[in-house]
Amino acid sequence: MPLPLQLMGYVAAFTLQVLILNAMRGGLWRRYPFVALYVVVDLITNLREIEPNLAYDSGSALAKHEWAMVYWYDERIIQGMLFLLVISLIYRASIHLRPRRTLVLMVVLGSLAFAGCSLLVHMNPDVTVGKWMTRWTRDMNFCAAILDLGLWALLIRARQKDYRILMISGALGMQFTAGAIGQAMRDLSHDTVAVTAYLIVGANLTSLYIWWQAFRRPVRADLPHAPPGCKQEKSREFRGSSSPP
Repeated sequence: MPLPLQLMGYVAAFTLQVLILNAMRGGLWRRYPFVALYVVVDLITNLREIEPNLAYDSGSALAKHEWAMVYWYDERIIQGMLFLLVISLIYRASIHLRPRRTLVLMVVLGSLAFAGCSLLVHMNPDVTVGKWMTRWTRDMNFCAAILDLGLWALLIRARQKDYRILMISGALGMQFTAGAIGQAMRDLSHDTVAVTAYLIVGANLTSLYIWWQAFRRPVRADLPHAPPGCKQEKSREFRGSSSPP
């Protein structure tokens, strides 16, 4: 990806992450702690990647090696945070289910088993880290997309819809799908790295934007209770308003 576009991507990501954290500072971060934690960790890892990423263009073997190590180390952290986030949202969305803890325990154990098996299958010291990590990341994004689909089903099934979590879940699903497709294309051909970079970065930025909108706008659960005569007005406010952050 050209240097100007890389810098624009970093600026856009930092701006959206700061906007999300600002929108959550009124107390929403207590209700969605794993969302806030993920945004903070993502912000920190992005900051760590700027210098080695820009140095990569120097073409030296040392710079390329350092960038690869930083990138894939951060990718492990982000993948772990994403799974924690999805599992926390599943726990929140399954409040109406009686075997709630059993469900979450099965999800956690199943995710760990899948991640471990995928790591054992793909990890190979005879090839570069990027080669087997691309395949492992592809599998992790695919698994996360399946979990997110289950989360979406729980949210749709609930009588009282949580529209904020629906927006968060939908954005995550798009991010996971783009990540799985992008890493799969990279595994098939290294020539697709430039194209998939646009796909993955674009999906991540779109996901952050949707999160910002989800937290900056009031949802039905956040609106104050209105007297019976004001129900129509409140409903109209929810659908059409664009309240300030």
